Amino acid sequence: MAERMRPSTLDDLIGQEHLVGEKAVLRRTIAAGRVPSMILWGPPGTGKTTLANIIANQVKMPFHTLSAISAGVKDVREVINNIRSGSKAILFIDEIHRFNKGQQDALLGAVEKGTITLIGATTENPSFEVNAALLSRCQVYTLKHLEKSHLRHIIDKALREDHEMKKLQVNVKETEALFNLSGGDARKLLNTLELVIKSDQNEVVEITDDKVIEVVQRKTVLYDKKGEMHYDIISAFIKSIRGSDPNAAVYYLARMIEGGEDVKFIARRLLILASEDIGNANPTALVMANATFQAVNVIGYPESRIILSQCVTYLASSPKSNASYMAIGEAQRIVQQTGDLPVPMSIRNAPTKLMKEEGYGKGYKYAHDYPGNFAAQEFLPDEIKETRFYNPGQNAREEELRKFLRNRWKEKYGY
Repeated sequence: MAERMRPSTLDDLIGQEHLVGEKAVLRRTIAAGRVPSMILWGPPGTGKTTLANIIANQVKMPFHTLSAISAGVKDVREVINNIRSGSKAILFIDEIHRFNKGQQDALLGAVEKGTITLIGATTENPSFEVNAALLSRCQVYTLKHLEKSHLRHIIDKALREDHEMKKLQVNVKETEALFNLSGGDARKLLNTLELVIKSDQNEVVEITDDKVIEVVQRKTVLYDKKGEMHYDIISAFIKSIRGSDPNAAVYYLARMIEGGEDVKFIARRLLILASEDIGNANPTALVMANATFQAVNVIGYPESRIILSQCVTYLASSPKSNASYMAIGEAQRIVQQTGDLPVPMSIRNAPTKLMKEEGYGKGYKYAHDYPGNFAAQEFLPDEIKETRFYNPGQNAREEELRKFLRNRWKEKYGY
């Protein structure tokens, strides 16, 4: 059903009005027939492939498509060579973030000459995944996550217009399970809806949350094979490491590897976790995660699975602390609440004579001039002085930090 209901015009594309609305720049550009090379960045199932197809149909240009999962430099060059001299075509590359530097470089000449108009689709931040030379030749358009109102509209439209669904009596009583399981992915939403409807033999099909969950659980293996459980698996993976279970963590790692997950995606999540969930309880965790990220970028599959496994089991077996994560969250909350508070005069920068005369930097104590390289003084604005943001976790490493801070700031921050 997802394929049958794929939008064929810009007006049919739901949830991306900022790109294709009546006054949107991209819509006017397409209408004028001046389509630049572009990167479409957004979550799964938000319409990246659909938008590429609509653009090609509207500007009436030859349309070639490659998947970065299976295509290589040879495939890219073959497409470029097959475009007749003097003509132009659109080359759509799905999951362009999976192309390495060499594969991306193979596109540069044709994009620069205008032989091809490149449309790349990615779920990953193009600033990190697309090399600078290629990115500078492309416009980046961001597709937004679909809201519940968009998903409900998609369901109603499908039941009303899809030729197979029009033959049936379907009563959608509840939608929460459909929305949650789809994760904002329109393709997954429609495929799940169709699966639930076809599993019901009643004359009138009633869609309830319980029924959706029951049917999807019976078909979990099918979803896994097609990568539909992506978000559930990564959630289980992260929570297993956070929960200090290396066995469960390496199992979910294997699930992602067998499913063809991008090694850089896995490694990037490990980098975040090393700081968010371990932090100063074991500072080496971040070093290990960063080394893993660098290594898998060089190695790739299948050998990178060994490096990932080493990092995953190490992180899962490390003491945990979210103290740093909580500290920045609380500090940001205070900043949003209090705004731009004045910095204490004693620690302001004083590069000019006038600023010194105004009292900038006056009374500042240079820590290294004092015993123990420490001199008690006020660093926070007066309005929030004595506010403690960082509370060391209950683990050996951070207890050492707590002891250090207590020796210096017990009276002020209560360590």
